[in-house]
Amino acid sequence: MSDNDKISGVGKTPSTSQIEMTELVLPNDTNLLGNLLGGRLMHWMDIAGALVASRHSNKTVATVALDSLDFRHPVRVGELVILKAKMTWAGRTSMEVSINVYAENLKTGNVMLTNKAFLTFVALGDDCKPTLVPPLIPETDEEKNDYIEAEKRREERLRKRSNN
Repeated sequence: MSDNDKISGVGKTPSTSQIEMTELVLPNDTNLLGNLLGGRLMHWMDIAGALVASRHSNKTVATVALDSLDFRHPVRVGELVILKAKMTWAGRTSMEVSINVYAENLKTGNVMLTNKAFLTFVALGDDCKPTLVPPLIPETDEEKNDYIEAEKRREERLRKRSNN
């Protein structure tokens, strides 16, 4: 048993903390073309990711990194935005959450993947300093692959940080 297991307790699976959040795109959420503002979407993604990380760690969390946010398709006013967020990796105090964003056209029922991003959060204790989090226990082959890919992204972030 590692120190993290002893201090943080038993690990948790990604399904334990995953969430799905739905928002309706209103005119106030859009630009002059009627497309969802990127900043508004990023705000919703940050909330969804923080909910997952908080659920996993049972702590208040702070966003520390956003990796590879892709804007694939615009989301139009009147469409639903569905955010599916799930833990992909947990370290000593930090956690990565994958967020897939879908737009649903309520008139046609068509659902399309519009965005994907990886956000990293750090768990904070009562003193607002980083605190240990439970280990993540991937169950499926997909979750195991997600974990490996998350470790690669983390190494790349750390490499970039050390070069600055």
